[in-house]
This record gives sequence, C-alpha cells and structure tokens, in this order.
Amino acid sequence: MPLQLLLVEDDAVLADGLVRTLQTHDMAVELVRDGLAADALLQACAPARFAVLVLDLGLPGIDGFEVLRRLRARGATTPVLLLTARDAVEDRVRGLEAGADDYLVKPFASAELVARIRALARRAAPAPVQLALGRLSLDTAARRARIDDRVLELSVREWSVLEHLLQHAGRVVSKQQIIDAIAPWGEDLTQNAVEVYVSRLRLKLDGAGVAIRTIRGFGYLLEAQAPSQSRPQP
Repeated sequence: MPLQLLLVEDDAVLADGLVRTLQTHDMAVELVRDGLAADALLQACAPARFAVLVLDLGLPGIDGFEVLRRLRARGATTPVLLLTARDAVEDRVRGLEAGADDYLVKPFASAELVARIRALARRAAPAPVQLALGRLSLDTAARRARIDDRVLELSVREWSVLEHLLQHAGRVVSKQQIIDAIAPWGEDLTQNAVEVYVSRLRLKLDGAGVAIRTIRGFGYLLEAQAPSQSRPQP
C-alpha cells in the first residue's frame, strides 16, 4: 500500500510539484494549503491516518508552528517534517522543541525529501496488529484480509470499511462515522456509497463466520455468526 502523507503547503507551484514527485515514489498525498484547514483535518481524522505530516511554516490562517503545537497538545505522535525558507538556527530549534521530528530548508533536493520521509515512516511504523472475528482475520501491517488461509480480494475502500467495522466489532457504527474515519479530507463519499461497499463486503465475507447487520436508523453491526447462518444478509 502507498505511504499515506499529509502535505501542508500554500505555494501552489511548489505544492503541485511535490505531490507529483511523491506520487512517483509510491506515496499517497493529501494536500492542504491553509493552516486552519490542516488543523481541522488533523483533529477529525484517525490518529494513524497519516504516516508522516510534511508541514510548511509560512501558512495562511495559522502558521506551521501553531499547527504543530496544537497537534502535539492533543497527544498525536504523527511524525512531522517541517519545510520552510527560514534557515535561522532559532527557527529550527523552535520547530524541534515544539515537537517536529525533522527539518528541511528550502530549496531542497527531491531525493532528500523522499529519503527523510521514508526514514520518519520507518521509525514510526506501528507493530503489526491482528484483528480477528469468526474465521475472518485482518493483518493491518500487511493490509491483508483472510478467511482461514484464503486471501480476500478487496479494494482499498472495501478494506477501509471492513477494518473500521472490525475495530468496532460488537458495536453499532453509523454510516457517517465510517465516512469520517476513511474518507480523505474534502472527498465526496456519500452514505449511498457506504451502502454499496457494505453490500460488496457481505458477499465476499460469505463463509467467514461473521455478519454485517443493518441496525435500522443507526448503522451497521459486525458480529460473529452462528455456524448455521451461512448466507450474507441482503
């Protein structure tokens, strides 16, 4: 799976160039151009959504120092690489003391940026987590879903929905909660689309010993299925 990054950069030319460069190195990049928008996204998303935050300091709204301060005040441990034209020692010290993990002064070589991002991601990589229910198991590090020893073929979105449901197995999860957890900032993911992904998952999970129940007016409930219940819910 591509490395998930959040890039916060208000210079349109530089930002677009960085996005193209990072995408060629198997990185999925969400771009935000404003400090307040970045702070709102980081508050709303799951803690492990981004492997690395690449953060410019000179931003409209609030500057990168304030975005970083708020991020760390919430207890988030996402690795942060600061990008800035400020090369004064006091600015570097201020950024590192505020909780940044690395610092890169503009202009910089693309190869160095890629190397630093990968280094931060490696150091922060979480230990593999195994989620299981019935005969279904998910390896969150390898991003593989299995029924016994059979690997399920899932789209990225189907994987995300299934992972969220399994993380909350035994609890009702609303469609909006699923959207908030898995949809990139600003992406138009509708509740009807969630219904489609759940319908596909029900077919693919046939025989897994689990069921995705619809709780009318509330959302979905993933639970273990009795052995005699072998067909997915329509």
